Amino acid sequence: MLRLLLALAFLAAATAAEAGVRIKDITGVQGVRENQLIGYGLVTGLQGTGDSMRNSPFTEQALQSMLDAMGINVRNANLRTRNVAAVMVTAELPAFIGRGARIDVTVSSLGDATSLLGGTLMLTPLMGPDGRTYAVAQGPVAVSGFASAGQAETLTQGVPTVARVPNGALVEQRIPGRFGDSNALVLELRNPDFKTAILVADAINAFTIRRYGVRSAYEQDLRTVTLVKPGAVNAARFIAEIGDLRVEPDTPARVVIDERSGTVVMGQDVQVSTVAVTHGNLTVRVTEMPTVSQPQPFAAGETVVTPQTSVMAEQGGGQMAIVEGTNLQMLVRGLNQIGLKPTGIIAILQAIKTAGALQADLVIQ
Repeated sequence: MLRLLLALAFLAAATAAEAGVRIKDITGVQGVRENQLIGYGLVTGLQGTGDSMRNSPFTEQALQSMLDAMGINVRNANLRTRNVAAVMVTAELPAFIGRGARIDVTVSSLGDATSLLGGTLMLTPLMGPDGRTYAVAQGPVAVSGFASAGQAETLTQGVPTVARVPNGALVEQRIPGRFGDSNALVLELRNPDFKTAILVADAINAFTIRRYGVRSAYEQDLRTVTLVKPGAVNAARFIAEIGDLRVEPDTPARVVIDERSGTVVMGQDVQVSTVAVTHGNLTVRVTEMPTVSQPQPFAAGETVVTPQTSVMAEQGGGQMAIVEGTNLQMLVRGLNQIGLKPTGIIAILQAIKTAGALQADLVIQ
């Protein structure tokens, strides 16, 4: 019996330890981020699906400049090739990546090219916001979509004018800066909240007091938690250790509505004060039944079309129901009892918010 109780206690402790969310999943280290790069280039080797030089003059100018750099003068030539497409090349430079590493790039058509399938990206410098070149991209593009056209029908799947070059960019220089130059580190919450920031600081302090004998975390505001790195550990190891600590983040009561798709998402703490709700459906049907008015034989007249419109309005009976929700399950059950479609639920939630009975933030997208 004692062994069974000890096993149950150990299982409960393990379950409690696994509850919640890891700190690394809800926070990020300030200053540790990716950097965006952009460049302009050419994709060659297309099977007649590239830009037309007449409609895309920038493609012709770029092609002439590239050939000039190779010692080929085509300034006075009338280029009519359809095997070249002008593209924008974008990539993200990860934090702390070194010279010689490779990253993926995305290629997007600029002109009237119909497909980038089978093309090769020519050498393209990728620059940051400061105008400096941090990587160069080149290689065969990979297109997931395709487009096939005939005289009477066109079949398109995906987006054939956007492609990727896996490991297509070579990093030439890294972003200046080093991680952990000072003992102070800052964690930023991805979903800012005062209570969550306090929970994160308390969990880190409980760990550092037990392991290092010092308090290391201090909440600054609803977004940031400042860390003071203990002297006995480096910054990378310290962030790795506290990243696996688990907390139960607090989320605000919020209802998100997307009227275009009819989607309604409610947070766990959404509550509705007791209200009586009724909803009636109004249907208006307009029917056009044009008739032909033809003159009598041998009469001097013209055949005309006479419009004839029928309008019908029908309103279904709405049931009065009491909706109250001390928790999310009761609120959903009360709305389902009315038997409404998503558009009706959206209208009711907006009316309940106007009445002051919805105890949550209403976000309409």
